[in-house]
Amino acid sequence: QVQLVESGGGLVQAGGSLRLSCAASGRTFSNYDMGWFRQAPGKEREFLAAINWSGRSTNYADSVKGRFTISRDNAKNTGYLQMNSLKPEDTAVYYCAAASNYLKIATMTTVQSWGQGTQVTVSS
Repeated sequence: QVQLVESGGGLVQAGGSLRLSCAASGRTFSNYDMGWFRQAPGKEREFLAAINWSGRSTNYADSVKGRFTISRDNAKNTGYLQMNSLKPEDTAVYYCAAASNYLKIATMTTVQSWGQGTQVTVSS
């Protein structure tokens, strides 16, 4: 399995930006599709964005469409989530995931590995 480590979380004011990174090791990163999720206290884990193995296809949850951008650099074995126009309701632990089926990432049924998560806190 591939191992994933997120970084880049932190405290930011509303309207600000953060870029999360997801570093992969152990298996060939380009063999996997990738997704980003988040989980706020007391809430279920929520799908945010997905990108296929080549980076040519992406899709987003409506809640982040137009504000967040998913990307990947297979040469660096790293995925990214650029987050702009952050809102207090974006506060959560953010997770990256490696999956075997890009079209089903949002259901989490094809996720093969999860990162440990990185905290994002947006102050008002």
